[in-house]
Amino acid sequence: MIPLKNIDKSWTLFLDRDGVINHEKHLDYIHTWDEFVFYDGVTEAIKIFSSFFNRIIVVTNQKGVAKGLTKLEDLNLIHINMKAAVEFEGGHIDAVYFCPDLDQNSPDRKPNPGMGFKAKADFPEIDFSKSIMIGNTISDMEFGRNIGAYTVFLPTTRPDVALDDQRIDLVTDSLFSFSAFLQS
Repeated sequence: MIPLKNIDKSWTLFLDRDGVINHEKHLDYIHTWDEFVFYDGVTEAIKIFSSFFNRIIVVTNQKGVAKGLTKLEDLNLIHINMKAAVEFEGGHIDAVYFCPDLDQNSPDRKPNPGMGFKAKADFPEIDFSKSIMIGNTISDMEFGRNIGAYTVFLPTTRPDVALDDQRIDLVTDSLFSFSAFLQS
């Protein structure tokens, strides 16, 4: 059980990107900023999260880069624009870590914890036991477990996932809904 009442500025929020922050393209990748569409309420939710969490970190697998389908400069532009849109609405994203690797055994490819360790190296105050990972796949939930974080599952794109899975601490339908949990 996530101790929601204990969340303060000593906590870190990890977010997946596609299917959590923005609409995911079915059987494809978001290649350009023009294809990136925030879910309703996301920028407002991240503004709310910014008042609770010290660090907000995006961790995203992006194998479209390694496949040559997404240009690295386009991916970087997506992340720059995503952060700017969040900041314009009063929130913040401290960093975006992505793994372009195709190899499932890559230490940075979720569910492996490499991107979490990179975040901790950049922000040493991160305490994984005071962290939450929000994602829309079991791989995201496993990443959360692998770094020792609590997990929140959004069934936005994977409605077939068993919601009583032991790797899931809480289920909510959107980032905005989770921000409402925090405020209540």
